[in-house]
Amino acid sequence: MTISLTNTKTRRKEVFTPIDPENVRMYVCGPTVYDRAHLGNARPAIVFDVLARLLRHEFGAGHVIYVRNFTDVDDKINATAQARKAAGDPRSLEELIAERTEETIGWYLQDMGAVGVAEPDHMPRATQFIPQMIAMIEGLIADGHAYEAEGHVLFAVESYKNYGALSGRSVDDMIAGARVEVAPYKRNPMDFVLWKPSADDLPGWDSPWGRGRPGWHIECSAMSYDLLGESFDIHGGGNDLMFPHHENEIAQSCCAHPHGEFAKVWLHNEMLQVEGKKMSKSLGNFFTVRDLLDGHDGLPGVPGEVIRFVMLSTHYRKPMDWTAEKAAQAEATLRKWREITEGVEPGRVPATVLECLSDDLNTSGAIAELHRMYNAIRNAQATTPGAKNVLNVPDDIIEEIDSKGGVHDLSAFVRGGKSNLLASAQLLGLLTPELGDWVSAGPDLSGLADHLAGVRAAAMETKDFSEVDRLKTALIEAGVEVRMSKAGVELLPGAGFDAAKLEGLL
Repeated sequence: MTISLTNTKTRRKEVFTPIDPENVRMYVCGPTVYDRAHLGNARPAIVFDVLARLLRHEFGAGHVIYVRNFTDVDDKINATAQARKAAGDPRSLEELIAERTEETIGWYLQDMGAVGVAEPDHMPRATQFIPQMIAMIEGLIADGHAYEAEGHVLFAVESYKNYGALSGRSVDDMIAGARVEVAPYKRNPMDFVLWKPSADDLPGWDSPWGRGRPGWHIECSAMSYDLLGESFDIHGGGNDLMFPHHENEIAQSCCAHPHGEFAKVWLHNEMLQVEGKKMSKSLGNFFTVRDLLDGHDGLPGVPGEVIRFVMLSTHYRKPMDWTAEKAAQAEATLRKWREITEGVEPGRVPATVLECLSDDLNTSGAIAELHRMYNAIRNAQATTPGAKNVLNVPDDIIEEIDSKGGVHDLSAFVRGGKSNLLASAQLLGLLTPELGDWVSAGPDLSGLADHLAGVRAAAMETKDFSEVDRLKTALIEAGVEVRMSKAGVELLPGAGFDAAKLEGLL
C-alpha cells in the first residue's frame, strides 16, 4: 500500500517514502511528568500508536523504531517536590523529585496501557541525556548559533534563516503574537534558552557555563539525534507544540547537524474538546484519563477501549469533541463487534481498511469500513442456508473475504468475515484481548431474551404480535438493541442503556 501523510512542513499531503525502508524512524513528543495525564494527552498517544501499528504492518515489525520521550526536568516537577518538602517531608528535594517523576511515569504508562497504547521501542528521559545536550550546545556556540549571557546559553534565532517555516510565521509576527520572556541578556526577543542556571536547592548539572539545567527544546533534539540520527522519517505531536517547541527543535537541530534534515515529515494532531467546549478547570470539564476510567463526579467509569474508539472516530487533523453520547455509542458498537468475533482468530486486513488508514491515517474512515463488514456478516447470517447469493452484501466486501466454497458458502463467508473484522479492528488497537475485560461487566439480558422469544413463538401461532411489539418498544426505549431471527432472539445493551427501564418487563 502507498501511505500518504499530511506534512505540516510542506502543508500538503505527500506519499510517504522512508529514508530507509529497512529502518523507518519516528519520534513523538511525550509528556512532562508532573501529574496525571489529562484526556487531551491521550489523543497524540493513541494517534501515533495507530500510525506505528500501520508502519509495522507495511514495513515489518522489525523495521520500525518508535521513540516517545519523557520530560523529567521541569519547574512544575520541582514545584510539586518543594510543596511536599514544605509540608514536612524530611527527604531531600532530589529524592522527592525522583519519587514524583517515577510515580508519574508509572501513572502515564498504566493509563495509556488502559486505552490500548503499546509502549514505544524507546522511552528516553531527559535526565538520561544531559551530556548529549551539553555537547550539542557546545557545538552550537562554536558555530555561532548560540551565545552565553549571564549564566544562560541562548540560541540566536537570526542565525537560522528558515526560522518560522514550520508554523508559517515571520520572526516579527511571532514576536508580536507570542508571550516571549523579556530578558536584558537576550540579543533578540525570540532567542530561546538552551541552558539556564540552577539554584543550589534545585536539580542541576555541571557544565562549561556553570551548574544548571537544560531548556525544554534542546532535550528532544538531543534525544532524537542520539536514538534516530541526524535525519529521520517522522516527528509528531499535538499542534500546540508546533510553536515554539517544534520550531525551536528544527532550528537548533539543523544548525547542529547541517548535513541532515532532522525530521522529513511533521505530523500534528488537533486538540480536544469536551461536550463542545475547550477543556478547562474553570469550566468544570477538565479531567484526567484516570478520572474517566474510574468514574468521576458521580459518573460511572468508561472502559479504556471505549475511550480509544471515540478518539479514533474523528480524523486526527480535526478537533475532537468528547461527549457522553459518543462514549455510549462506542460501547454499544464494541459489544457487538466483540460478540460476533468471539472465538475466531484474526485473518487479514481488507484493502478497503488499509486504503483508509494509508490515506493520511483516516481512522474514522477505517471504522466506517468495520461497520460495513459487521453489517455484511449479520446479513449473511440472516440469509437462508443454501441461498444462491448473500443478502445485501456489497461486492467489494465479498471479494475481500477468502472462502474455499466461494460466496455461495455462507458459513465460510461468515467465518472469513469475522476473522477479517477482528484483524482490522486489532490494527486500530481495538478488540485486543488486553482490552476486553470490561465486556463481561455488561448486564445479563438472557432472561428477557428467552421471554421475548417465547412471546414471539406464541404470536407466530395466534398472529397477534401486540405483546411482541410492546416488549420490543420498551427494550428499545431502555437502550437495548433487539435482534430477532430464525435462530432466536438476541438483546444487546446499546447507546443510552438504562437498566431501570427494564423493571417490570418480566
